[in-house]
Amino acid sequence: MSQPEDKVRLDKWLWAARFYKTRAIAKQMIDGGKVHYNGQRTKCSRHVEVGATLMIRQGFDEKEVVVLELSDRRGGAPDAQRLYKETAASVAKREEHAAHRKAMGSGLNPRNRPNKKERRQIISFKDKERGIFDK
Repeated sequence: MSQPEDKVRLDKWLWAARFYKTRAIAKQMIDGGKVHYNGQRTKCSRHVEVGATLMIRQGFDEKEVVVLELSDRRGGAPDAQRLYKETAASVAKREEHAAHRKAMGSGLNPRNRPNKKERRQIISFKDKERGIFDK
Protein backbone atom coordinates (compact mmCIF):
# COMPACT_ATOMS: atom_id res chain seq x y z
CA MET A 1 0.00 0.00 0.00
CA SER A 2 1.15 3.53 -0.68
CA GLN A 3 1.89 6.10 1.97
CA PRO A 4 -0.89 8.60 2.85
CA GLU A 5 1.13 11.55 1.52
CA ASP A 6 1.23 10.05 -1.99
CA LYS A 7 -1.15 11.40 -4.59
CA VAL A 8 -3.43 8.90 -6.31
CA ARG A 9 -5.78 9.71 -9.16
CA LEU A 10 -9.44 8.77 -8.68
CA ASP A 11 -9.57 6.44 -11.69
CA LYS A 12 -6.43 4.66 -10.51
CA TRP A 13 -7.77 4.29 -6.96
CA LEU A 14 -11.11 2.88 -8.20
CA TRP A 15 -9.17 0.38 -10.31
CA ALA A 16 -6.88 -0.55 -7.39
CA ALA A 17 -9.91 -0.94 -5.07
CA ARG A 18 -11.41 -3.35 -7.65
CA PHE A 19 -14.57 -1.39 -8.36
CA TYR A 20 -13.77 -1.56 -12.09
CA LYS A 21 -11.79 -4.08 -14.10
CA THR A 22 -9.73 -1.51 -16.02
CA ARG A 23 -8.74 2.12 -15.60
CA ALA A 24 -10.41 2.90 -18.91
CA ILE A 25 -13.75 1.65 -17.60
CA ALA A 26 -13.23 3.63 -14.38
CA LYS A 27 -12.58 6.75 -16.47
CA GLN A 28 -15.76 6.17 -18.51
CA MET A 29 -17.83 5.77 -15.35
CA ILE A 30 -16.40 8.94 -13.79
CA ASP A 31 -16.95 10.93 -17.01
CA GLY A 32 -20.48 9.49 -17.25
CA GLY A 33 -21.40 10.76 -13.78
CA LYS A 34 -21.57 7.33 -12.14
CA VAL A 35 -18.98 8.31 -9.51
CA HIS A 36 -19.38 11.30 -7.19
CA TYR A 37 -16.58 12.56 -4.94
CA ASN A 38 -17.82 14.17 -1.71
CA GLY A 39 -21.27 14.61 -3.23
CA GLN A 40 -20.14 16.27 -6.47
CA ARG A 41 -19.35 15.11 -9.99
CA THR A 42 -15.64 15.04 -10.56
CA LYS A 43 -12.90 14.37 -13.09
CA CYS A 44 -10.81 11.21 -13.25
CA SER A 45 -7.63 13.20 -12.58
CA ARG A 46 -8.89 14.25 -9.13
CA HIS A 47 -6.52 13.25 -6.31
CA VAL A 48 -8.17 11.03 -3.72
CA GLU A 49 -7.81 11.90 -0.04
CA VAL A 50 -8.23 9.66 2.98
CA GLY A 51 -11.65 10.24 4.54
CA ALA A 52 -13.33 11.27 1.28
CA THR A 53 -16.80 9.90 0.52
CA LEU A 54 -17.49 8.33 -2.85
CA MET A 55 -20.90 7.47 -4.34
CA ILE A 56 -20.43 4.71 -6.88
CA ARG A 57 -23.32 3.53 -9.05
CA GLN A 58 -22.88 0.05 -10.54
CA GLY A 59 -25.89 -1.39 -12.34
CA PHE A 60 -28.86 -1.32 -9.96
CA ASP A 61 -26.64 -0.79 -6.90
CA GLU A 62 -25.41 2.48 -5.47
CA LYS A 63 -22.58 2.24 -2.94
CA GLU A 64 -21.41 4.93 -0.58
CA VAL A 65 -17.83 4.26 0.52
CA VAL A 66 -15.32 6.11 2.66
CA VAL A 67 -11.66 6.05 1.59
CA LEU A 68 -9.48 4.51 4.32
CA GLU A 69 -6.18 4.06 2.48
CA LEU A 70 -4.56 5.13 -0.76
CA SER A 71 -3.04 2.78 -3.30
CA ASP A 72 -2.15 2.97 -6.96
CA ARG A 73 -1.44 -0.75 -7.26
CA ARG A 74 -4.08 -3.38 -7.87
CA GLY A 75 -3.73 -6.27 -5.46
CA GLY A 76 -5.88 -9.13 -4.31
CA ALA A 77 -9.43 -8.73 -3.07
CA PRO A 78 -8.47 -8.67 0.64
CA ASP A 79 -5.97 -5.86 -0.05
CA ALA A 80 -8.58 -3.94 -2.06
CA GLN A 81 -11.17 -4.20 0.73
CA ARG A 82 -8.75 -2.52 3.13
CA LEU A 83 -8.77 0.61 0.95
CA TYR A 84 -12.38 1.53 1.73
CA LYS A 85 -15.35 0.93 4.01
CA GLU A 86 -18.94 0.93 2.84
CA THR A 87 -21.26 2.89 5.11
CA ALA A 88 -23.93 1.01 7.09
CA ALA A 89 -26.69 3.10 5.51
CA SER A 90 -25.44 2.16 2.05
CA VAL A 91 -25.42 -1.56 2.87
CA ALA A 92 -28.95 -1.40 4.31
CA LYS A 93 -30.22 0.55 1.30
CA ARG A 94 -28.66 -1.91 -1.18
CA GLU A 95 -30.14 -4.91 0.67
CA GLU A 96 -33.56 -3.25 0.73
CA HIS A 97 -33.42 -2.53 -3.01
CA ALA A 98 -32.26 -6.09 -3.74
CA ALA A 99 -35.16 -7.52 -1.72
CA HIS A 100 -37.57 -5.22 -3.56
CA ARG A 101 -36.20 -6.29 -6.98
CA LYS A 102 -36.46 -9.94 -5.95
CA ALA A 103 -40.07 -9.47 -4.80
CA MET A 104 -40.95 -7.82 -8.11
CA GLY A 105 -39.55 -10.82 -9.99
CA SER A 106 -36.76 -9.04 -11.84
CA GLY A 107 -34.30 -11.62 -10.51
CA LEU A 108 -35.77 -14.21 -12.82
CA ASN A 109 -33.77 -14.82 -15.95
CA PRO A 110 -36.06 -16.54 -18.46
CA ARG A 111 -34.51 -18.57 -21.25
CA ASN A 112 -34.88 -17.09 -24.70
CA ARG A 113 -35.03 -20.40 -26.53
CA PRO A 114 -37.09 -23.48 -25.74
CA ASN A 115 -35.28 -26.76 -25.14
CA LYS A 116 -35.82 -29.84 -27.30
CA LYS A 117 -38.83 -31.15 -25.36
CA GLU A 118 -40.52 -27.75 -25.39
CA ARG A 119 -39.90 -27.39 -29.16
CA ARG A 120 -41.60 -30.73 -29.74
CA GLN A 121 -44.57 -29.63 -27.64
CA ILE A 122 -44.84 -26.38 -29.61
CA ILE A 123 -44.71 -28.21 -32.94
CA SER A 124 -47.31 -30.71 -31.72
CA PHE A 125 -49.59 -27.90 -30.55
CA LYS A 126 -49.27 -26.05 -33.87
CA ASP A 127 -49.93 -29.24 -35.83
CA LYS A 128 -53.10 -29.91 -33.82
CA GLU A 129 -54.19 -26.34 -34.41
CA ARG A 130 -53.74 -26.73 -38.20
CA GLY A 131 -55.56 -30.07 -38.19
CA ILE A 132 -52.49 -32.23 -38.73
CA PHE A 133 -52.54 -35.20 -36.38
CA ASP A 134 -49.87 -37.74 -35.58
CA LYS A 135 -50.57 -41.26 -36.75
